Amino acid sequence: MMLIACPHCGPRAHVEFAYGRTLDAVLPLDALPDAAARILYQRDNPRGLSLELWRHTFGCRSWLRVTRHTVTHEISEVIAWPPTPAPEAP
Repeated sequence: MMLIACPHCGPRAHVEFAYGRTLDAVLPLDALPDAAARILYQRDNPRGLSLELWRHTFGCRSWLRVTRHTVTHEISEVIAWPPTPAPEAP
């Protein structure tokens, strides 16, 4: 069973989450249709580390960026997405 360490809820089984997509498949708002088709449907699928977006559907409902190895499914990093900058000191 794959565990995803939600920064808000702690480690949870992957069945609580919904896979969104790889981070390189996130489309810019001004993407032309041809470029969007290439980004979504004609990407490489290499072995190794992949930056992915997952949603904690049955928990806090937040989006997370997960760094996962596509062969071993080992998760090396989980952060809240989009990242929020640290508040400035007064």
